[in-house]
Amino acid sequence: MTALILSAMVLLGSGAFAIVQGATGHFLPHDARFLGMTAAELCTLQACRILHFMIHDRVSFGGVLIAIGVMYLFLASVLRRRRESWAWWALAASGGIGFASFLAYLGYGYLDTWHGVATLLLLPLFLGGLIGTRELRCDVVAPIPIEIRSARGRGHALLLLASVGISLAGMTITTIGMTSVFVPQDLEFIGMSRAAIGDISPRLIPLIAHDRAGFGGALVSFGVAMFACVRYARPSAALWRVLAIAGIAGFATAVGVHPAIGYLSLMHLGPAVFAALLFAAGLVLSAPLRERH
Repeated sequence: MTALILSAMVLLGSGAFAIVQGATGHFLPHDARFLGMTAAELCTLQACRILHFMIHDRVSFGGVLIAIGVMYLFLASVLRRRRESWAWWALAASGGIGFASFLAYLGYGYLDTWHGVATLLLLPLFLGGLIGTRELRCDVVAPIPIEIRSARGRGHALLLLASVGISLAGMTITTIGMTSVFVPQDLEFIGMSRAAIGDISPRLIPLIAHDRAGFGGALVSFGVAMFACVRYARPSAALWRVLAIAGIAGFATAVGVHPAIGYLSLMHLGPAVFAALLFAAGLVLSAPLRERH
């Protein structure tokens, strides 16, 4: 159990680091070595929009890591206190997706050594936590009934819908990161074609693709964990608070970074804003009764 909690804490710390590092507009040393230029040098090009675009992916990634860490702490608590098997399987599924997403580098060609080392160090800890808690998989819990006729039931339905949307968005972003890397709105914001960006450095697009695919994989991992919690966890004030904290961490960064860098395309930002509103409506409707008064 301690190993699972430590894994969650590592994710929380990594997310906070990613947000701070991205917000300061600096590259990690290995990124700068790979690219052959510093963030400051890249910022001199195209009114710094290429760097700002990279910052928006990295800050968003950090927010999702924090959200995952919060969910994992909750799942570990459920497993320890209630010995419900769904929590173990939720950790296994979400974590498996998160670790497997590292292999997306095979699609874009940039092996992030720091990311690789961190993954290799965290994987045994997480697997050890799963193996050490497998005996706690005692109680099989049926899915929580969703009563659409009640406000709380509608709230749960909206939260489930939001979790599915988050996972689908993550799969889409990972696929884009491994293939085209950019959507038209991205290139419009940057003000350059994909070929022109590649002409700056043949390693620039693989570096951007790495950020995109990593963010997408984290979204899928979070969406799976969130879906399991909403579908199987007993409704409680603790669950509601965990969802609220995770949602604020994820959406505040993913949505909030866009106006900060001036990327305000409705086509690009609209789905994230809609998901945030859906999530917020689900929280409001599913809030514990004692917290509504």
